Amino acid sequence: MEIVTPHQALARAYKYCAYQERCQQEVRDKLYSFQLQEDEVENIIVKLIEENFLNEERFAIAFAGGKFRVNKWGKPKIKQALKQKHVSDYCIKRGLAVIDVDDYLNALKKLATAKNKMLSDTNKFARAKKLQSYLLSKGFENDLIMTQIKLILKM
Repeated sequence: MEIVTPHQALARAYKYCAYQERCQQEVRDKLYSFQLQEDEVENIIVKLIEENFLNEERFAIAFAGGKFRVNKWGKPKIKQALKQKHVSDYCIKRGLAVIDVDDYLNALKKLATAKNKMLSDTNKFARAKKLQSYLLSKGFENDLIMTQIKLILKM
């Protein structure tokens, strides 16, 4: 195993953070993989924050926007993923706030409509159950899902 000094680790952390937005926990895990001590890791984290290489709010906004636009995830799923990365509640709220309500509802509608076309069940209740399961797995809120299912299946 390669020995990495705190100075070398800082240089690697700069590159790691410059490549894409990172949360503190991702950087912390990376630094610990270099076998650094806790105080060395925390000093590097502080330096990265001071120099604006590491910004949790910016990360949360980029993460939430990306997961919504690219993966079509719902807000609860995005929130859970950010919590797993130890992002603060404030930053999570800021990240979710960038998702436009109309875009969110349109994405849900498009996903539901596309999935409905793929289903072969003729029974409305079976279709509704499969649609609900699919949309829940994408991380959308159940009340929004049920409203959309009722519109699509005219229930």
